[in-house]
Amino acid sequence: MNEERLDRWRSQLRKGAAELAVLAILERGERYGLEVIDEATARSGIQIAEGTVYPLLNRLEKDGKIRSRWVASDEAGHPRKYYRLTREGAEVLRRMKKVWGEFQSGVDRVLDGD
Repeated sequence: MNEERLDRWRSQLRKGAAELAVLAILERGERYGLEVIDEATARSGIQIAEGTVYPLLNRLEKDGKIRSRWVASDEAGHPRKYYRLTREGAEVLRRMKKVWGEFQSGVDRVLDGD
């Protein structure tokens, strides 16, 4: 596999796991968009682009999995939109973690030759 194809594959993996990562981050507490991006990068070493995260946050809110509120910020000089997980979002995350664990275990068995 050449580097270009490998980069595309890596990008698809990130996109596929982005919703799970965002919900898991918000499970730990309320965050604004850039904090979500920074925490995802710090914990995984994988940069998730703003162009991926903000549309995802909007969709998750529209779907009722997260809620948001605007907070005035002295530091930034403009309000920030903070996001938090809803009960529905927490339940979806619980189910997604289960599916992820099963998927990861299955792939690991294939890679390990078991």
